[in-house]
Amino acid sequence: MALVKPITNFSNVVTPKFGNTRSTSSKSSTMIRMSSSSSSSTKTKKPTTKKAIKETLLAPRFYTTDFDEMETLFNTEINNNLNQVEFEALLQEFKTDYNQTHFVRSKEFKVAADNLQGPLRQIFVEFLERSCTAEFSGFLLYKELGRRLKVITFSGIFNSFFFFCSILIKCFMLQKTNPVVAEIFSLMSRDEARHAGFLNKGLSDFNLALDLGFLTKARKYTFFKPKFIFYATYLSEKIGYWRYITIYRHLKANPEYQCYPIFKYFENWCQDENRHGDFFSALMKAQPQFLNDWKAKLWSRFFCLSVYVTMYLNDCQRTAFYEGIGLNTKEFDMHVIIETNRTTARIFPAVLDVENPEFKRKLDRMVEINQKLIAVGESDDIPLVKNVKRIPIIAALASELLAAYLMPPIESGSVDFAEFEPQVVY
Repeated sequence: MALVKPITNFSNVVTPKFGNTRSTSSKSSTMIRMSSSSSSSTKTKKPTTKKAIKETLLAPRFYTTDFDEMETLFNTEINNNLNQVEFEALLQEFKTDYNQTHFVRSKEFKVAADNLQGPLRQIFVEFLERSCTAEFSGFLLYKELGRRLKVITFSGIFNSFFFFCSILIKCFMLQKTNPVVAEIFSLMSRDEARHAGFLNKGLSDFNLALDLGFLTKARKYTFFKPKFIFYATYLSEKIGYWRYITIYRHLKANPEYQCYPIFKYFENWCQDENRHGDFFSALMKAQPQFLNDWKAKLWSRFFCLSVYVTMYLNDCQRTAFYEGIGLNTKEFDMHVIIETNRTTARIFPAVLDVENPEFKRKLDRMVEINQKLIAVGESDDIPLVKNVKRIPIIAALASELLAAYLMPPIESGSVDFAEFEPQVVY
């Protein structure tokens, strides 16, 4: 496509420090804060401490949606745009389960974790924790969607005529939905659970673990309408693909930065993310009202901006992690944003012009403003003073966000996605 343009190689990296490095010197911006998730963390008998990410605007979130509307959208008797042949093909792809035996750990994990010390060790812990939370969030959403979209079966209840009649009435009220789409959601929840478990096991190398059961009950859930779930989750899966494959290729070319073996799994791992994104492309094709009008263009640009800015601000707070594996944080992020945007342009009706140099300048200004916001939050001022100081900073951040959103977009979009997706995977 015409959007394709080469980018420079990653540069200006800082050599990582492994082994028994001591962090006794000056204050470090790489130190992380983690809040205890349950009282069980105080027990000394267990080798791991249960943790939970502190709730912030940029932290991974748990999502819920209008499941009744979802049922209607995928009702095979209502929506004539559902391409069941395509969904059947996708289902077979998920049933193949290419990564069934991929996530097998070795002794190398614990050895590598023990060799990570100082600030880099702590930032790796946060990377595992945030990644595990994000994957587990996907598991919960996909699992519930899979459960809600299934058609009710009647095996074993024919002995009771009245019970059978009551179930028929209930089934009529809920309407038949889509068992194929339901099974795909269930299989995607399988993938996300596998990823979350693998990451949580990685935390055990650092004598930590996330209490996922506690997270399920204690975490705040953000409500998104179904169409917003489609936009946000598609972008999340595709940007995850480009992050993982970029890190994998970089470390394969620069093995001296391979400080923890989890990155060796990213090549196959990212294909799960890509398949999930392809499925959401098919879902959006089945709902053309989400792609073919002016409102769809506005929402597409909004979610692109939200996802890109969130990643950029998050990563720029954690440059030590990317420098530790030999990457320049901003160059890495811009590479991921550009590639994600090119992929997204094939299905979204409009995308941001992220290759315009002004877009990156705006991102960098947002980073500076966000740093000021963080500094206010960490100051010793009383809450009232902090809130007063935040007002002009938040206004400046909102101004930059609006300016980035109002930049001339790129008109894009195509519902004929089957012919290009395999080409970008490998």
